[in-house]
Amino acid sequence: MTDTALPLVKAPAAPGRERWLAVALAAPALLILLALFALPLAKLLAASVAGPDGPTLAEYAKLLGTPYYLGVIWNSVRLALLTTGIALVIGYPAAFALARARGAVRSALLACLFLPLAASVIVKAFAWTILLRSDGLVNETLLALGLIDAPIRMIFTETALIVGSVNIFLPFMILPIYTVVAQLDPRLMEAAATLGAAPAEAFVRVVVPLTVPGVVAGVALVFSLAVSAYVVPTLLIGERYPTLSTTIAKAYLLARQPTFGAAAGVVLLVIAVATVALSTRLARLGGAR
Repeated sequence: MTDTALPLVKAPAAPGRERWLAVALAAPALLILLALFALPLAKLLAASVAGPDGPTLAEYAKLLGTPYYLGVIWNSVRLALLTTGIALVIGYPAAFALARARGAVRSALLACLFLPLAASVIVKAFAWTILLRSDGLVNETLLALGLIDAPIRMIFTETALIVGSVNIFLPFMILPIYTVVAQLDPRLMEAAATLGAAPAEAFVRVVVPLTVPGVVAGVALVFSLAVSAYVVPTLLIGERYPTLSTTIAKAYLLARQPTFGAAAGVVLLVIAVATVALSTRLARLGGAR
């Protein structure tokens, strides 16, 4: 009887060795994140409590205890809520249309979605100022159609701000939802119909819950971008609608109050981080269901 040589099986690496290998591979990225994000944020936090006689919370008390600045915080949150809500109403069906389109139509829709992302926010905000001014395209079109007798004021209004914000941030709502919708099995509606569900009921009870992760991601992205927007409010409404971002810019550039600007920056950061954390929690709950 001949002996058959068995293949050598390499012993698995020790868990400790694998852990150190993972740490070594991740170390460069962690160092970059530490240098570019963690240290500046720590410096911002330290600057927000710096006082002539030591650490103080006076700037936070001023920011959170003054009706004017509470209104500024609400303006930022309100802008983000309105922008996010309208973008969701528009972007949800648009994502389905994009996912169901085929061929040249789908390519054209994707081009319309991605091409605006190539332009900077400043360019797009300036474009809206041109469209909405008294002699802009919108007023000229309304005059030509006989819907108005004289140009109406559109620029430097809250309507212009909301319209511009939705237009600029809408792709960030559509893309996450589209990514989820494109992965759904189109036969789900047919399967629900065979079980007696009406089309509307099948869509609400089967399709909508499956798109929750995309919706949550889109809401988190748009809200975070809108609540911290600086260029869009500055160009489309100016001083009429003060936000946390414009207040931070004034504190640093005009009033020379870096401590107050840092405190406002920390509050803005807390709002954005809380939104992302809540969205992540909702996404996990949706995934568990």
